Amino acid sequence: MISYFNLEGIDCDHASTGPHGLELALSNYYEAILLDINLPRMNGLEICEALRHQGVDVPVLMLTARDTLEDKLAGFNAGTDDYVVKPFELSELTARVKALAQRRSSRSKKLKVGPLVLDLSLRVATREDRQISLTPTGWKLLELLMRESPNVVSREKMVNTIWSGVDYPNSNSLKVHLYRLREQVDKPFSEKLLHTIANHGVVIRESND
Repeated sequence: MISYFNLEGIDCDHASTGPHGLELALSNYYEAILLDINLPRMNGLEICEALRHQGVDVPVLMLTARDTLEDKLAGFNAGTDDYVVKPFELSELTARVKALAQRRSSRSKKLKVGPLVLDLSLRVATREDRQISLTPTGWKLLELLMRESPNVVSREKMVNTIWSGVDYPNSNSLKVHLYRLREQVDKPFSEKLLHTIANHGVVIRESND
């Protein structure tokens, strides 16, 4: 499978046990994660659930020989994004992995960028254990930036996400909300997480300096 992925231009790491797979997933940045439900010492469902509780929003594709509705529901309840039953064609598996890699998962219960945490279940934002009070628009903006991190988010995408289906208030509205977000997320702390990339947009990530 790894050789086939490599031929398709997909670079990947491999773990033969559940704990090793969880360690790799938590210590590296991946565009997609492929889990076998029957991994030894820690199964794929347990790994996926642990990743979602840790705030990892990388899309997860689960492999299994089980084809019952109950098993599939268990996978989705654990935070799986897609499900492939064995046996399968490698070409189909590759196509699904590539499709998942184009987006972030919406199944994570927490989003994390360095010390900044967005708890989606509790609707609470914290940085260094200090709670941040956000307006509904501020929450939408921060959630978008954190889901896309470490990628830059264009002004157009921010506007379309925040004001989807309604008229954009005015040309300064986004600037005002970004200013407020910087005041809340960055100003009380020594390290800046929000960065403006000229002619591209805004990104939230830890500094590389």
